[in-house]
Amino acid sequence: MSSHHIVREKQEPALIIANGEACSTELLNQLLEWSPFVVVLDGAYERVQNLGIKIDVILGDFDRIDFQKEYLGKIQFPIEVIHTPDQDKTDLEKAIDFLIERGFPAANIVWATGRRADHTFANISILPKYLKTIKLTILDDYSTIYPIGALPAVFRKWFKAETPISLIPISRVSHLSTSNLKFELKNEELILGIRNGNSNEALFDGIVEISYRSGDLLIMECSD
Repeated sequence: MSSHHIVREKQEPALIIANGEACSTELLNQLLEWSPFVVVLDGAYERVQNLGIKIDVILGDFDRIDFQKEYLGKIQFPIEVIHTPDQDKTDLEKAIDFLIERGFPAANIVWATGRRADHTFANISILPKYLKTIKLTILDDYSTIYPIGALPAVFRKWFKAETPISLIPISRVSHLSTSNLKFELKNEELILGIRNGNSNEALFDGIVEISYRSGDLLIMECSD
């Protein structure tokens, strides 16, 4: 970790490393600089360990491996091992719940996309349900994904012109309006699988504004 800034636990986002496609070393190192607390899902433990990353928590149901037999004796403590056998939630949901219980205000999530499509869809679609409890962002080498806040939602952020921005509804989003996008929406509706807001972009350098009255909406800042 570089020393040009100071990070403090629970004042900066925690980092969750899931078990999807690995991101670039550059992106991972950028996030680690600002994330003093790292949670790794059990399925990714060996891959993360091989990168030499300092791990604070290993969490999961450990359903695919005999974790105690394979790894426990090799772990350099202090690493907290959290067994979460609840089969009604994914390991990512359980990691988010753990951070909420520990009082973290935000978390970045990597390795949550790619590989199995069902896991990718599940990981992205759970983001809105945590809006009131923790700020979450999923990142990979091509996308930054996050939900817009509590209803009625008004989102404002500065973007460079031509920045690709996709608006993806989770179920149905109504009374959606935008400004400073190439393809503007005026009191319109998006429905998952019927009408999405893919491949829009910022029209000019400046503030993009998005507002809507009902539903859950994800923003995806994308690059090729």
